[in-house]
Amino acid sequence: MTGAPIRTLLLWCPDWPVLAAEIVDGVPATEAVVVLHANRVVACSERARAEGVRRGLRKREAQGRCPQLTVIEYDPGRDTRAFEPVVAALEELVAGVEVVRPGACAVAARGPSRYLGGEEAAAERLIEHVAQSCLVESQVGIADGVFAAGLAARAGRVVAPGGTPAFLAGMPVEALGRSALADLLRRLGVRTLGDFAALPAGDVLARFGFDGALAHRLAAGRDHRPLAVRQPPTDLTVTSTYDEPIDRVDAAAFAARALAEQLHDRLAGHGLACTRLGIEAVTEHGQELHRVWRHDGLLTAAAIADRVRWQLDGWLSGSNGRAGARPARPTAGIIRLRLIPDGVLAQAGLQTGLWGETGEERERAHRALSRVQGILGPEAVVTAVLGGGRSPADQVRLVPWGDERLPARPGPPAVAGADPATGGDRADRAGSDRAGGSDRAGGGRAGSDRAGGGRAGGGRAGGSDRAGGGRAGSDRAGSGRAGSDRAGGGRAGSDRAGSSRAGGGRAGGGRAGGAGRLADHGGGAVPPWPGRLPPPAPAVVLPSPLAATVHDASGEPVVISARLAVSAPPARLVVGAGRPAEIVGWAGPWPVDERWWAPAEARRRARFQVGLADGTALLLAVEAGQWLVEAIYD
Repeated sequence: MTGAPIRTLLLWCPDWPVLAAEIVDGVPATEAVVVLHANRVVACSERARAEGVRRGLRKREAQGRCPQLTVIEYDPGRDTRAFEPVVAALEELVAGVEVVRPGACAVAARGPSRYLGGEEAAAERLIEHVAQSCLVESQVGIADGVFAAGLAARAGRVVAPGGTPAFLAGMPVEALGRSALADLLRRLGVRTLGDFAALPAGDVLARFGFDGALAHRLAAGRDHRPLAVRQPPTDLTVTSTYDEPIDRVDAAAFAARALAEQLHDRLAGHGLACTRLGIEAVTEHGQELHRVWRHDGLLTAAAIADRVRWQLDGWLSGSNGRAGARPARPTAGIIRLRLIPDGVLAQAGLQTGLWGETGEERERAHRALSRVQGILGPEAVVTAVLGGGRSPADQVRLVPWGDERLPARPGPPAVAGADPATGGDRADRAGSDRAGGSDRAGGGRAGSDRAGGGRAGGGRAGGSDRAGGGRAGSDRAGSGRAGSDRAGGGRAGSDRAGSSRAGGGRAGGGRAGGAGRLADHGGGAVPPWPGRLPPPAPAVVLPSPLAATVHDASGEPVVISARLAVSAPPARLVVGAGRPAEIVGWAGPWPVDERWWAPAEARRRARFQVGLADGTALLLAVEAGQWLVEAIYD
């Protein structure tokens, strides 16, 4: 360990974990706030210190000293994210910044002091710049070495060159930041860094080990650790300004190609590829336009140019504000164009197809759909994403073409041997090829001779020996836990149709809904959907359910009681003002009681599958006494 300490300037932001919580989470740092880690205080606000709270206290003791404390859990990621703008502001004035920890960063003092007119002038300038740019208060310390500069920053001092050992001599041993070593030194009678530095180096190494020897050097002011200079992120953005405003599509196409090639060359120089491209334009009247394009592969120079051209064409060829699909065109020509590689990755991380690049047909489809988006907007082209949910409408989410295909609700994963729709253990064959009253859809044999009339759609449809739902309305119909917080409806609806204990066992029919044995194949982390419809899924899901009425054989309306008992077997269906249709088979009811804990969002309904005489199969729902047609089976 040889070498002289480097003259170091260190900027320190007091109580940074508390300030980071205010920046990120909006917790007011002017109140009594503490940050806890492992049930101990690691940072506290000024007001909390005024109440006697100190670092190292346990949570209960800190709350005893200040009952109105706001407690925040320690989050190093939050501290780092909030500190990034401060470091970026420093890099606007100085180069070679090292982040010591979130809330403190250091730089060699020689360059800033020579450029800004001395060490004290440099310290004042950096503090002022950070305050104006980030609205953050800070202190600067300058000394020989990072360790001494950090202690000087807490006092807001500039230690003269060569005066670091004397400055450190009066500091307590706790300043080393090694609690175990400091406790041992105090028990040995060593209370200050000067006392510790006076000990023979060989004895310190023999008694305290390598870490103690390193602390001994720091106490003596012999910190020679070189600064780990932070590499600023590369600015990959390209911008072009035009003297003559661009208001024609052909001129925009020419500008787009030149700027796209410039961006592609800059990315290639860093070994990067663009997967998400931001396009910004500013008009002569100051109007700002912005659009983000996404792509699942490599955006070549030609691909970037095409997307910029399409976007400019869409902006410049828009409507004049009249009603129509196109957005209103800008009120003036474009004078500044900017391309931002919003998503980049190393080119080595891009996976090409089996035969090289993406196939020509797929690329043509990408180009055509992207072209439509450029003209009509991103919402003009959407794709469906499957997810979780209890009804068919909940399980499909439409996302704009090119966006991340993430489901709105988590759903059980598809596993080998499991039902592809529910993710459960074969779901007791729920909703098999006998749709509209499947073999075992709805639990037990709902839709069979125990659920609403034989095998819905055939056999003894509508007139079995136990038509009307087996034992629906009997001693088990709607009893027990019907419609309770175990959505799926307890034992309501038939003997066990609608699941025996939905919400954990056989929700929505057999084990449909993915509850059953979902945890057996590693899907326990994904929440199941008790009461989810069994497969097969309907072919058409209506955007808005159609009002309908259902009558029994005598012409009386079919009603469902609060205990999910069916008043009579359904016989005829009338949709809106249409003609009556004969029901030849049905299965259900399958109850769902959603969000019962939030009265404003609570929703309770029962669903049926019915087969009509003309071969049509429908999904019906009863909600608040109203029959609705939700979907149509193929």
